[in-house]
Amino acid sequence: MASPMSSASLIVTLSLKVFNFVLLLISLIVLTTDTATAHIEILISTVTFKVHFDNVYAYRYMLATNVIGFAYTLLQIVFSIFHIIMGNHLTSGDGSVLLDFYGDKVISYLLLSGAAAGLGVSIDGKSHLIDKSNDHFNNYLSRGFAAANLLLPAFLCTVILSILSSYALPKKV
Repeated sequence: MASPMSSASLIVTLSLKVFNFVLLLISLIVLTTDTATAHIEILISTVTFKVHFDNVYAYRYMLATNVIGFAYTLLQIVFSIFHIIMGNHLTSGDGSVLLDFYGDKVISYLLLSGAAAGLGVSIDGKSHLIDKSNDHFNNYLSRGFAAANLLLPAFLCTVILSILSSYALPKKV
């Protein structure tokens, strides 16, 4: 039977994983619904075109890192709930401790690089926008900026989980 301290640490890590999952889900929804429609007048005619998030490579990369982080976090939540319900506190030599240790490190770097890419393109896009009064593109870039800003606290949650998993590593391996 596990000590209360280990049960408390399992609850803390599970709550961090759930918070991380919620941040990644909201960021995913904001990013995938990011579109803009523009009407540009060229000489005597008006051209209308629609821009979606996947027209910008940095937003595509941000989406890819978000989806990878989302899938990893969902997998970790399922495993954590399973271990809490079954009362199976990882035994020595179990590979899931190593998966947590290395996986948290890799995912945290991925989330940070995705957030950096999204923030960079959003800030540069706003500074190079010719028509500053164009609400469609301002909203488009602002939504990309918001999605990238949601990845930053998700990165911080993953870093905290990475630190916690590094403390658990010597006890289990």
